[in-house]
Amino acid sequence: MPTDAELRRALAERVRYYNELGIYDFYRRSVPDPAPVSTHAGGPRPIASAAASGDSDRGASPKAKSTKPPVDPITALRLIREDLGDCTRCPLHKQGRKQIVFGVGNPCADLMFIGEAPGADEDIQGEPFVGRAGQLLNNMIKAMGLGREDVYIANIIKCRPPGNRTPEREECETCSPYLFRQIEVVKPKAIVALGAVAAKTLLAINAPMSELRGRWYDFRGTKLAVTYHPAFLLRDPRQKKETWKDLQMVMKELGLVAPARTSE
Repeated sequence: MPTDAELRRALAERVRYYNELGIYDFYRRSVPDPAPVSTHAGGPRPIASAAASGDSDRGASPKAKSTKPPVDPITALRLIREDLGDCTRCPLHKQGRKQIVFGVGNPCADLMFIGEAPGADEDIQGEPFVGRAGQLLNNMIKAMGLGREDVYIANIIKCRPPGNRTPEREECETCSPYLFRQIEVVKPKAIVALGAVAAKTLLAINAPMSELRGRWYDFRGTKLAVTYHPAFLLRDPRQKKETWKDLQMVMKELGLVAPARTSE
């Protein structure tokens, strides 16, 4: 066992070595249990721990606490969009898409509508639901006593599939995490999934629309309802009545009252 003089000499040489490297400040590392021993005339004994000696806060840095202010929703959504960049994560970027269609609306909305994918008009304008289906969605929102600016609108995927085909599973799995981040930022009280693709992707349930509609689901702590996609309603207007039933269920949950109807 080295003597105290040898230990001091070795320590001095180590300090000199670090000084030559430009290091002059040294900090004592906290000693974990079991405690090491020191020698004295009466034999070995445990070195008192900092907690036992009442010096738990001396010479040790407390855990750093984050001083960064919380990010506001507008900034948070912008950061998600920046993360996406000119996305090339799935094959759609090579299949004719013009731009990414991110999302639009109130970043603090109580109600969020989620569709399937951008169409031709959306791909050109860079905003979801701006074509014929978007005009119908606007009317649906208006019937609920809201405006487009009051809700947040997005899609499962953010690039137009060629020929407006149904998004493939790989495309949905690649893109949906960014949608999930948008939902986390907006924190809506209710989500309306528009169509089977949105419903099945969000709920991971493979069931027909007739079984998915008419009830509430839990999506990561947020209530989610399913109804028909506006594009489907353009093809089959008979289902508008059923869609209105779904929207009334959402209105009841959010405490919304439909405006008085006027003659068209």
